Order: sequence, then C-alpha cells, then structure tokens
Amino acid sequence: MRWAAALLVFLYHVWHAGYLGGRDHAWVNRAFAPGLVGVSFFFVLSGFVLAWSARPGDRAPAFWRRRIARVYPVHLVTAAVTLLLAFTVLPGLRPRDGHVEVVANLLLVSAWRTEWWQAVNPVSWSLVCEAFFYAAFPALFAVVRRLGPGGLHVLAALCAVTVMSLPGVESAWHLGLAFNFPPVRLPEFVLGMALARLVALGRWYGPGPGVSLAVTAAGYLLVPELRGAYASATVLGFALLIAAGAVADVRGTPSPWRGRRLVRLGEWSFAFYMIHLLVLSAAGLWFGRTPHAEGFASVGAAALLLAVSLALSAVLYHAVELPGQGLLLRRRRRDAASAAR
Repeated sequence: MRWAAALLVFLYHVWHAGYLGGRDHAWVNRAFAPGLVGVSFFFVLSGFVLAWSARPGDRAPAFWRRRIARVYPVHLVTAAVTLLLAFTVLPGLRPRDGHVEVVANLLLVSAWRTEWWQAVNPVSWSLVCEAFFYAAFPALFAVVRRLGPGGLHVLAALCAVTVMSLPGVESAWHLGLAFNFPPVRLPEFVLGMALARLVALGRWYGPGPGVSLAVTAAGYLLVPELRGAYASATVLGFALLIAAGAVADVRGTPSPWRGRRLVRLGEWSFAFYMIHLLVLSAAGLWFGRTPHAEGFASVGAAALLLAVSLALSAVLYHAVELPGQGLLLRRRRRDAASAAR
C-alpha cells in the first residue's frame, strides 16, 4: 500500500511538471491531479504502523533513536544530492535563505516556517511533519493505549471529521493554516493510531478491502471538485483501506497487497519518494521545463522517469537506508552490551 501511495505522488509530480499532455486534458487532470493525497495516506499509515508495532515498556529515547535510524540516512543523502544539483545544474533548487534554511531542513524543522516548507529536497516537508509526529508519539500512545473500544471509535471519528472539516474552517475563518504545517496533519497520524488499536483489540468492524478500495477511489475522483482540499475527500477511504488490509493480514485472508513484488516495492517506497522529484527536476534539463509531451511520447517519458526513479530508489535502499539503520542501531546495541558487562 505504501508503494501505491508513493506512485500516486510520483504521478502527481509528473502531471504537475507538464508531462502526460500537460493540464489541458480533463481526463489527465482527473486521473493525476489528486495524486498528492498519497502523502495523507503516509501519515495515516505511519500512525497505524507505529501504534501496531509499539513495544511494551519501550522508552521514548529508544523509540526516537529507531526513527532517526529509519529516516535520517536517506534524508541526509538526498539533501546532499539536492544541494549538489542546486549549485551545479539546477539553480532553481538553491535555498533562498542560505545555510540557515539548509540547517533547518537537516534538523527537520523547516516546514514550521511557511517560507521554508519546501527547503532543500522539496518533498522533505512531509518528513518534518513525521518528525513532529515521532516527537509526540510516546505521549500520544500513552493516552491512546489506555482507551477502550468506545473511546477509540470516538477518537477515530473525531480525527476523521477534523481532517474533513479543516479546509472549510480555514476558508471561513482565514486562519492561515497551511497544509504543510505539522500540527494540521497530526489528526491523520492519530487516526492511524486509533485504527491500529481497534484492529489489535479485534473491535474493528469496517468493510473489507474491496469496498474500502471503492470508497478510496470515489474520494480520489472527488478531489478535483474540492479545489485543493486533498485529504478531506480521501481520509475516510484511506482509514477503511488500511484497517481492512491489516485485518486481512491478521486473519490470513487473501490480499493483493502481500504479493512479493509489491512488498519489495513497499520496502523501496521511502527512498523512491525521497528521490523521485530530484529525478524529475534533473530530467527537465533534457525534456525542458514544460515538456507537454503528447500521446506515446508522454507515456514513454513517464515510464522512463519511473524506471530511473525506481533504479535509484533500489540503490538508496540497499546502499544507504539499510546500512545506515544497521550502523546507527548496531552502535547502540554494542554500547548496551558493554554496559551490561
């Protein structure tokens, strides 16, 4: 599922860059313009996975260390690649506020300032949100794990309603809440946490994968009608789909998401997400800034960009992500073993 969400974001950026015939075709807009909702899926899934895999008696520092080991190696490498491109062939990627903006991005706090929300590697704004979620998770989970099924259902409903109503509240009250501002995205993360606890307790009674996917698809197609209120249309479908997939896994019932190739793509998805926009930016040197490719040319260009992004994501996963995690966590295990002696 994570791979499918990453692919949606990729297709959105391909469309936004002007491939796939540009934005003059209604069916192209309908199919690819809503792709940014894939980030919302990441946020809900992140809350679900972290709550599902929370370890009894786990301390906050140990949790934070594992999250740093998970995201920082790829974040640092892709930030370095971005800066290399920015100061060589892609000056449009250069930070406007110099080293201060770069440091804020490396520390995963840049999106808290509106002007820096796309600092360095533009997609890393979502990592800033995730870093905020990780910081808050131990305290949030201490509350969520104490809730019974009734409280969890109420919490999930409140989070979903909040996500769906935020654009309307923002429009009516002009609160200046940007979609990249971390607290604005927190309800999606907490929704995932509540769902995980309901599934773990055997108290989730939502529809199966087929109906959940249909609700998700309907919400996705509704996004263009809501003029940018991306998560509002899809959060319900995402919640149903993630919970349905988890229930299918727990029960061992058939699920298309457990295929070996999709699981492998899911493993690469974080690296793919972090590198794909840099591939598209670099490809602009060849295809032009506004390619507006048509017909087979557009499909061929998108397929080529996808293949290159996938190849680089595999390299990042095997050469950076896994070794980086191993190095950071192995050192801690060695320290713990030495202290025990």
